[in-house]
Amino acid sequence: MGKKDGLDAFFRKKPALMLVALRKSTRSRYGSILAKEIDCTYSHAIKILQGMERLGLVSFEKQGRVKSIKLTKRGQEIADHVEKVTDILKV
Repeated sequence: MGKKDGLDAFFRKKPALMLVALRKSTRSRYGSILAKEIDCTYSHAIKILQGMERLGLVSFEKQGRVKSIKLTKRGQEIADHVEKVTDILKV
């Protein structure tokens, strides 16, 4: 079982990667950049982020025509735990 296979056993891969990607930056991020970082389409990234928003993990802030995304306090805590699990699973 490789690194990615271990992560798949516990989490949906793209949302977990997105939380970790958001955690690594202290500033707001854009959906298009996150989509590229986790290798998925923009529409899939937005769908994941909307689900995370419903769970209170991220917040959207409109800045002109674009929305930026930030982790909430709860999202930060969960991202910390997800990253710890991914670190433990690394072979």
